[in-house]
Amino acid sequence: MKQSVIKEMKTDEIEERLQIEVEQFEKMKFNHAVSQLENPLSLRMKRRVIARLKTELRKRELSN
Repeated sequence: MKQSVIKEMKTDEIEERLQIEVEQFEKMKFNHAVSQLENPLSLRMKRRVIARLKTELRKRELSN
């Protein structure tokens, strides 16, 4: 997910998306521990999306 797409989202949409992404990341991390993922770089991509969402939420929090 690109930063430009995140900026266009409303705050509650970002919070909802963040919760979904974190749940998916936890499941992926567990599956990776049990058996190798087909694409282990997907963990890195998921972490970066979570970081982008958190950054945008914090930016909005500080601007208010």
